[in-house]
Amino acid sequence: MGRRSDHTRDELYFMALDAAEAIIRDDGFPALTARKVASRIGYAPGTLYNIFRNQDELILHLNARTLERLDAELRAVPVTGRPEADLAALTTAYVRFIAGNATLWQVLFDHRLAGGEDLPAWYQAQIEQMMALVENALAPLFPMAGNASGRDAARLFWSAIHGVCSLAIGGKLGIVTSMPLDEAVARLTAILLAGMRSEN
Repeated sequence: MGRRSDHTRDELYFMALDAAEAIIRDDGFPALTARKVASRIGYAPGTLYNIFRNQDELILHLNARTLERLDAELRAVPVTGRPEADLAALTTAYVRFIAGNATLWQVLFDHRLAGGEDLPAWYQAQIEQMMALVENALAPLFPMAGNASGRDAARLFWSAIHGVCSLAIGGKLGIVTSMPLDEAVARLTAILLAGMRSEN
């Protein structure tokens, strides 16, 4: 395929992400390759490496876009100051997002940077931004400003919810419970909140 220059760098960036997303949605994460992405957008594979350092970086930026979409869904949830209601609404939005974006959601957790490389600071900041939403919902249970317990509780809470969602997406939730995912998440949320209240 000959060289092309029909699009700007920014246009190619978004075209590549759109193509990568389409491949994952259609054929799953293992099917994603730089060659397939380049073919979908009608460019030579080398063009991608003028935009992304390697395939890992392409996936990282795709994951960042997925996180942005998830963050937007969660930020649309109104915060009432009542932990039970707020966390129920957040987890409902989370489960709804996963239901519509299961393959992309899985890539967030299945992808590992080569050579044990750490995630870049800008990506970590996106994760922290979302964790702050959970911390905010839990804040009434941890009234002291900057309370490390509240920060830890938010992360452990989200880890537990993630575990149940992972089982469901992998078709394994039925091994541990007959509840559908939304009901299991609601029950788990109630149990975790009851435990947090008993400690405070």
